[in-house]
Amino acid sequence: MGVWILLGLVVAAIVFAIAIYNRLVSAREQVKNAFSQIDVQLNRRYDLIPNLVEVAKTYMSHERQTLEAVIAARNQASAGLKAASADPSDPALIGQLGRAEGALSGALGRLFAVAEAYPDLKANTTMMQLSEELTSTENRVAFARQAYNDSVMGYNQTRQVFPNNIFAGMFNFTSAAYLEIDDVTKRAAPVVKFS
Repeated sequence: MGVWILLGLVVAAIVFAIAIYNRLVSAREQVKNAFSQIDVQLNRRYDLIPNLVEVAKTYMSHERQTLEAVIAARNQASAGLKAASADPSDPALIGQLGRAEGALSGALGRLFAVAEAYPDLKANTTMMQLSEELTSTENRVAFARQAYNDSVMGYNQTRQVFPNNIFAGMFNFTSAAYLEIDDVTKRAAPVVKFS
């Protein structure tokens, strides 16, 4: 009788451990799936940028440095995405992607600011269509990033609660990082004083 109870406890412990392991795997896969949605939207964004620069180039011949900065930032962000896609749970790669995306957003912001000085460029229908498409893509990126960050939060919570944290440590389920895009164009709000 005592052997059956002991055997029952061992089986229950094994089933419990398997359930925890499977929960951790499922949560990690949700993070990877959410990152794949970011991958799709960012690649769409990267594909639009060369067309945007090509249209702007015909009008902004004196702004070569701005155009080259956009392409360089796009290439750096694309390389960051490729690296992060290999392992979306690597906090260093996700941080690197966030910084590269921030630099790209800043370069695009400068391009659009400079484009304001070229009325013919602003009126160009192709430029308007590309700008609208880019804005739509930016919104999709924001939604995909939110879904990814929600998945990261769920995964991190799953791996940190007891007794999951014991199994997470045993099976090397490391913490995932949020994708935070550093906006290099953000500045402190100006202070207005009336004296």
